[in-house]
Amino acid sequence: MKKPLHVLKFGGTSVGTIERIKMVAERVVQIKESGINLVVVVSAMSGETNRLMSLAKEIDAVPDARELDVLLSAGEQVSMSLLSMTLNNMGYKASSLTGGQAGIYTDNLHNDATIRNIKTDSINELLSDDQIVIVAGFQGINENGDITTLGRGGSDTTAVAIAGALQADECQIFTDVDGIYTCDPRIVGDAKKLNIIDFPNMEEMARKGAKVLHLPCVVEAKGKSIPLRVRSSFSEDSGTLVKGSECLHGVCGIAIQKDLVFIHVDKLEFDGLVKQCRLLGIQVWTVIEDTNRQGVVVKQESFDKIALVFGDKIRNSEQVSSLTCVGSKAEGIVQHSTEILSENAIEIFASTTGQQFSMLLLKLEVVERAANIIHETFIVARDLVEKQDKLAVI
Repeated sequence: MKKPLHVLKFGGTSVGTIERIKMVAERVVQIKESGINLVVVVSAMSGETNRLMSLAKEIDAVPDARELDVLLSAGEQVSMSLLSMTLNNMGYKASSLTGGQAGIYTDNLHNDATIRNIKTDSINELLSDDQIVIVAGFQGINENGDITTLGRGGSDTTAVAIAGALQADECQIFTDVDGIYTCDPRIVGDAKKLNIIDFPNMEEMARKGAKVLHLPCVVEAKGKSIPLRVRSSFSEDSGTLVKGSECLHGVCGIAIQKDLVFIHVDKLEFDGLVKQCRLLGIQVWTVIEDTNRQGVVVKQESFDKIALVFGDKIRNSEQVSSLTCVGSKAEGIVQHSTEILSENAIEIFASTTGQQFSMLLLKLEVVERAANIIHETFIVARDLVEKQDKLAVI
């Protein structure tokens, strides 16, 4: 009988010290001993990528893109080799592979490459020898054999892409949180961990600012129907399973994005602003077009770009935050949300809805209080009613 195959990914915090690498090795061995073949993808040790980037900028404020990829990819290679050494020292056969050695081929875009295909021969050969395969995340090679890196969240994407190429039974993302919550628990104290969430809702949560899983990773897993499990590296909790195409929750969670800027322009300049964002490759968070104002909402990092080329046509700009409810019934709660926040003296800057979300734009200083109010109304209170209904049936 063929053994199941899991792809595990461990982030920078999980491999941040030698002690933690040893803890990861013990977790890997535990899973291996349960009869599962393993490919393990690792990030650079926490802080290492930033350290390498700082070194590069000491030499050149805008480092050569190709050479920067060569430099930054070294962080993951340190982690993969240390973990492989640890496993071999524990008596388990393990081999580490760079992205290129693992057969990960990307396009030619340095610093933000996209995986095109994965040739799995090297990985499969090691698996057939009953080895634990350790792969450096965040990297691959292009058609010229040059090292490329995948941008923010690249190790998650590496893990999911490998899982798809190998037709793995599950891809597990190990991090410093024990699953996916209904809202960021650092902001909403009574946020609840979800045991399961469907791909459509998870994709919308990631798209609107939830930080646990990076959007490309979710999109890749959804497209290939690869079950994802988010778990903590520091506990035995089973975490949160992401799978399925049917929306399971009316309102499953709230995503918050703080670093946004509303760019206000005159009506005649609106189309030009939208076109300029498109030309610069800037993601437009949302568009505002009403009788009082016209403009777009972008991330703070993007505002600096647009201000350089469109600055004289910008009437004004102001910092805002988005609070987005996600779920199959979320589109229908925007009016109720607005009324509740107004009763609590919280002004709504603007609102927009989609098939699975309702988004409110708020001042930065009130978004956390608003999140607690909305979470209490549409998630905590809803759960209480559902429990009472079940008890009534019993």
